[in-house]
Amino acid sequence: MDDTASRHNAVSGLNIAALRVHPLLAIVLIAAAIRLPLAFWPNTHHNDEIFQYLEPAWRMLGHESIVSWEWRYGMRGWLLPTLIAGPAAIGDWLLPGGTGAFILPRLLAAGASLSIVVSAWMFGARVTRTHALIASFVTAVWFELVYFAPHVLGESLATAAFLPAALLLTRASPSQRDLAGAGALLALTVLFRFQYAPAVATFVIVASWRHWGRIAPMALGGLAALMVSAVADATHGAVPFAWLVINVQQNLLLNRAADFGVTPAITYVDSFWFMWSVAIVPLVLFIARGWRRAPELAWAAFANIAFHSMIGHKEYRFIFLSVALLIIVAALGSVDWIETLRTAPKWRRYSVPMLAGGWLCVSALLATTGLMPVYWMRGIGAASLASTLRADPQMCGLALYDVPVFLMPGQNRLAGRAPLYALYAGDPLATGRLAAIALKASPAFNRILASRSMERELPPDFSERGCETVSGREICTFARNGDCDSEAALSFKINDVLARAGP
Repeated sequence: MDDTASRHNAVSGLNIAALRVHPLLAIVLIAAAIRLPLAFWPNTHHNDEIFQYLEPAWRMLGHESIVSWEWRYGMRGWLLPTLIAGPAAIGDWLLPGGTGAFILPRLLAAGASLSIVVSAWMFGARVTRTHALIASFVTAVWFELVYFAPHVLGESLATAAFLPAALLLTRASPSQRDLAGAGALLALTVLFRFQYAPAVATFVIVASWRHWGRIAPMALGGLAALMVSAVADATHGAVPFAWLVINVQQNLLLNRAADFGVTPAITYVDSFWFMWSVAIVPLVLFIARGWRRAPELAWAAFANIAFHSMIGHKEYRFIFLSVALLIIVAALGSVDWIETLRTAPKWRRYSVPMLAGGWLCVSALLATTGLMPVYWMRGIGAASLASTLRADPQMCGLALYDVPVFLMPGQNRLAGRAPLYALYAGDPLATGRLAAIALKASPAFNRILASRSMERELPPDFSERGCETVSGREICTFARNGDCDSEAALSFKINDVLARAGP
């Protein structure tokens, strides 16, 4: 009887153990549950995610799309659009009408961001299990990492590639395969955002300065990734890596990026204050304490900030890699700060939940205050206009009347297969006579997007159908009845106008 009971208890114990979920898996599921739904929220952090990546991918599939000035100048590589093209095609097949081609790449980007969470666990596990729990949980819920996760941007995808590479390279005794994998991932990091090269170089030097023999297998892995990129460029008729040379020439030598704004070197320090508010005080203390736990990550983070601070045109997304690395270092440091609590018997049970809860509360507060409400709603008005237009079965042609196309969510989501025209005061063919040109070209389109203030300039047979706020302007849809004759506006197709008007 006792033997039977013992066997029963043993089997029950095994069943209970089998049902236990590894904490990392639970945290990854939490991170996915937060991130994946955001792929369906149609906000756009920056128009690059549409016009540098999603629109070229759509063009690869044989559709009309908007060609930005960077693509006209040859400043972009084909690797990332090529990676996106397949998911865009599948998404459009599953959910036609522009929505699926937008959502599925975002879902994959959100999935890729989970590598940050897993990597944070692994870095923490090198110290203690508590460090692993807190580091992974913090990266799962921290508002900036969550916000950027679904956005198809070079910065976020480069960060998702960098952290697994960092994990492989900093192993105690990495194998040749580990080093080759790290090299390939670091090459992808640079290919997705070449401005991260100084951070990558800093990381490699700090991590390998006592083990220079690691460089050769890393170089082989990196070369494999570079070859894939070269094939992607050559397949599209471009000279491999010519985009990199042109980009450096245009943005760093000719300073073309300065046309979009120049700010002082201290800007990123201010940005951290605007994003983290008073939480910056404990975060700085945590980073200072956590530096010794992952010094390679900290050095790379600050090298990245220093390099981007020297470039005149600055955007917070440019240093997303630094944000992710510093949050991991801060999470590790925060565990060290509570060590005294964990030694007190009455606090030991509550120290980790209190620390995790503190991170969660601060993240939730920062996600809903400061600049974040604007970020969450950026592009929503334009997406609403586009959704209404794509659902309009009567639309046979759409014109933008002095509405910047780069405020819109791309040709696919905006006009679909209907021709898209642009009537801009900056177009040499329309300067000084925009209203007259619109009247003459109006048989080519039966829908116009224009500011409400421009209504009197539009052809008289167009009437307002609805308005949305887009980048602080009230943009409205104006419609007329009837069909379209594309011959009336052949000179005003969107890409022809953009080429004439310039950047």
